[in-house]
Amino acid sequence: MSTDASTAGDAAVADAAVAAARAAATPSTREQRAGWLDALAAALDDDRAELAGLAHEETHLSPARLDGEITRTAAQLRFFAGVIREGAYLEAVVESPDPSLIPPRPDLRRILRPLGPVAVYAASNFPFAFSVLGNDTASALAAGCPVIVKAHPGHPLLSRRTAALAARILPPGWFSLVEGMDAGTALVRHPLVRAAGFTGSTRGGRALFDLAASRPDPIPFYGELGSINPVVVTRAAAAERAEAIGAGLVGSFTRDAGQYCTKPGLVFVPAGGGVEEAVRGALGDAPASRQLTPGMTEAFSAGVAAFSARSPVEVLRGEAAPGESAPAVVLVDADAFLADPAPFLAECFGPVTVLVRFADADLPALLAALEPSLTATIHRGTGEDVTSLAASLGAVAGRLLFDGWPTGVAIGWAQHHGGGWPSTTASIHTSVGATAIRRWLTPIAYQDAPRDVLPPELRDGNPLGIPRRDS
Repeated sequence: MSTDASTAGDAAVADAAVAAARAAATPSTREQRAGWLDALAAALDDDRAELAGLAHEETHLSPARLDGEITRTAAQLRFFAGVIREGAYLEAVVESPDPSLIPPRPDLRRILRPLGPVAVYAASNFPFAFSVLGNDTASALAAGCPVIVKAHPGHPLLSRRTAALAARILPPGWFSLVEGMDAGTALVRHPLVRAAGFTGSTRGGRALFDLAASRPDPIPFYGELGSINPVVVTRAAAAERAEAIGAGLVGSFTRDAGQYCTKPGLVFVPAGGGVEEAVRGALGDAPASRQLTPGMTEAFSAGVAAFSARSPVEVLRGEAAPGESAPAVVLVDADAFLADPAPFLAECFGPVTVLVRFADADLPALLAALEPSLTATIHRGTGEDVTSLAASLGAVAGRLLFDGWPTGVAIGWAQHHGGGWPSTTASIHTSVGATAIRRWLTPIAYQDAPRDVLPPELRDGNPLGIPRRDS
């Protein structure tokens, strides 16, 4: 088949998937959708062994990690079933008429409604939790939006198998899977697609973001892109527990081949505080790993080589067998970092982190050089006042952690997984937690509407008993 024919075929597949989604986008009840999500979670649990086996073959991630990720993915689906049953996500408001106001207020009722068919671009590094039935798909289905998933090429067999599982449970049109770059670009351009969610590289996400913005009718593009997730270790923290901090850092940035969007990729440590020495010691025991795809392996090697070519920079490497990637630590002084911060602020996907040695007087300039990230972390001494430091880091991070490590993102009502550009394309939104559903919803206000037109959630007496503001 010629390239032109292949491109046309991919576009036709995407068009058919969107047409089916459009046909399916009829009103559904919250309880119906909650039932679908619960059933999807149960099916994942039932098919766990087969799914984990396929994922292991395609991604090289450990069976234990994959089993845990299936558990997380099922939990996300059940979590959103609970979110929509509870109903507060609708932000329902009823205001009674008041002719005494200037201008007079009519009967006004406001609620969030689903946008319509949406596109989801699956991630490579979480073949379940941020892939075919991952958090974007779960939250979009919960919102009432049919979903077309563009599979990641890093695990095609698993993607197809998971899609087949979804097809057993969801009504026709509510879920489709497409593959290939051309299908992916066709989706974001399709006039019936109303929003898109993406987890992946800055380069790939930016390309799709630009396409979404350049449409005759631009649509929201919720992209989770690159993030370096800065960490500051105070001198007091280093004095108390340098060994534990060093070991914890190595464990975090090498976890599952270092392929986490929340990996601590830039760590400011006090010069002479003992953390660097602890990291050097722990690196010798850190595991080597296989990257998810050959392209990621090449990009990781090139990134580490670029650090090695810089001066004055020292690169520490762990041990690795052929075909594996050795973990790496990049060491640089504050003055060299500040002379040219850009190379150290670029995400290098894989088991590598940058340690910047600082004197206390250097820290304000170092913090001023930071770009926004998904997370920022502070390790502090017992009773240490870090209010000023927290204010500086909180201005550039979507989640601020204390005395821990950012790898691992809990599912909950208070979770936020986002940040300013370049970590995400929409800083007020999250891709994890209850309010991830807000991305797929838009407000509508009803003025003096007859009862039969109103959604049940807005009718007099609040018949469905949802959390609602009435005045």
